[in-house]
Amino acid sequence: VHLVESGGGLVQPGGSRTLNCSASGDDLGFFIMGWYRQAPGNRRELVATMTKYGVIKYGEFVEGRFGISRDDEQNTVTLQLNSLNPEDTAVYQCYVVDWGEYEHWGQGTQVTVSS
Repeated sequence: VHLVESGGGLVQPGGSRTLNCSASGDDLGFFIMGWYRQAPGNRRELVATMTKYGVIKYGEFVEGRFGISRDDEQNTVTLQLNSLNPEDTAVYQCYVVDWGEYEHWGQGTQVTVSS
């Protein structure tokens, strides 16, 4: 399974960013698709995941600011980041779970929130 993330970059506080992840290498698609993040000195934490059946989980810190969606025809997952603050600065990693319950991780894309 190969995951390619895009959309990271520098954004001002209060701004928005859209992250995309394209998954390939499994013709059956994926049970779970989503995103985690890790800031320097911090543990990796859940941002958002979505199952094939539409069940969504968000990290507690999200507080309605982010939105996740997926396209199972294209095997892509999108994370919409809104109302960003400097504490959201992190490497955001794409995460998928296949139907054999194996986890796969992307390389990550850096999001930096700074003025």
